[in-house]
Order: sequence, then C-alpha cells, then structure tokens
Amino acid sequence: MTETWTFDELVADAESVPVEGWDFSWLNGRATEERPSWRYSRLLAERMPHVSSALDIQTGGGEVLAGVPWLPSVTVATESWPPNIVRASQRLRPRGVPVIADDGGVRLPFGDDAFDLVISRHPVVTWWDEIARVLRPGGTYLSQQVGPRSVVELTEHFLGPRPASSARDPEAARAAAEAAGLEVVDLRLERLRTVFNDVGAVVYFLRKVVWMVPGFTVEKYRTELKALHDRIQAEGPFVAYATRFLIEAHKPQ
Repeated sequence: MTETWTFDELVADAESVPVEGWDFSWLNGRATEERPSWRYSRLLAERMPHVSSALDIQTGGGEVLAGVPWLPSVTVATESWPPNIVRASQRLRPRGVPVIADDGGVRLPFGDDAFDLVISRHPVVTWWDEIARVLRPGGTYLSQQVGPRSVVELTEHFLGPRPASSARDPEAARAAAEAAGLEVVDLRLERLRTVFNDVGAVVYFLRKVVWMVPGFTVEKYRTELKALHDRIQAEGPFVAYATRFLIEAHKPQ
C-alpha cells in the first residue's frame, strides 16, 4: 500500500510512469477530482448521432473520442504533440478516425464549412476564427475547458502566490466566440474538489499537466515536494479546486 511507502519510493514510482495521452487512470486510489455536472462525454454521445461530420481538435491520446459509442462516417481528430499522435492513432484507427498531425498553429488544416460539429476537451488554445471558418452554417462548437485559477492551490505551493488573471475566463471565451461570428448558447462554470492522497500523485499530475508548474522536475522541486509529503503525512490529503467551463456556440445559418 502506498500509505506505507517512503517519500523516495513514492516519487520514484511516479517518475517511472509514462505520461503520454490524456488518461489519468494511474491516479485511481491516489487522487480524485469531482466531475462537472454536465457530463461532457454524455453530451457528445447525444450529439454525434445527429451530425454527418465531426472534428475533435487537440484530441490528446484520443481517449474522449474513442469513448463515444457512435461516430459519424466523417470524423477527424487533430493533435500536435508527437507522443499523443501515436497514442491517438492507435486508439482511433479501429474506429475509422484519422488523426491529423498539426503544428499547433493558428490555422486548421481543413476547408471552409467542413464540419457539422467541432469539439475539444481542455484545449490549450481556442482558435475561434478558425472554428467559425470550418463549421458549416448551423454547426456547433461544444467544448469543455479549464477555467480560471484551476488547482491554483497546488501551483502556489511550488511557485508562491499567483496574481489574479483574466486567463481562461469564461466570459472572455464568450466575447471571443461572438467576435468570430458565433452565437454562444450555453456557458457554465463549476469549481470541483480535487484531492491528492500522496506526493506520488502530485508528481505524476505535474509531469502530465505541464502548465501547472512550468518546467517541473523532481530534482528542481524536491524541497517543495518533501514539504508537501510531510504535510500530507501530518494533516491528510492535499485538497485543491479545479475549475471547468462548458461552452456551446452555434454558427448562424
């Protein structure tokens, strides 16, 4: 049981695990995060049977798309990180979904008015003008995104107090979508309890979610990790709060 492992054992275990893709199952029993009430995967399962073409932007390892029970005959995914491209291709090829490698640039490699539905779960950047361009008139963009100051408690443990920022503000996303000519029909924000039961879970999380503590390595932050381990041992699990927002936008007919 990890409860009896030493600090060094927990850290070494977490460092040894591959972090490609967007599957967090390694954290089962070691960390938990509440899920948004809207159930993004369920929304996709409800929408897909009613469209003839769909695009998943920044698919990661293809985990979300692969879990949708039914996909339209024209379904395409994009991804820019090479390890994820391999994972996504392996996962989505049996579903007949090509994974297009892109360079993460501003232009999507598709023609105008190409898709009925464009989706993206936790995109790094949302290129609203491009989404509007590739959507067909009457088409929909449906995305779950990381909200403002998500898991900031963990970031601040390593980096100190973070200044307030408008980054990832849902209302800023609304304004950008509308500026691109889309009509926002749904916008919801939730704050979700996130619990880390041991320091190994923190190491794995920070290796995978690289923007939480940019440049994170165990060697660089060993002092802070040991302090967090001691705190968990003395006080119990470390609790932070993730933020997520759902945005749905339509392209006018």
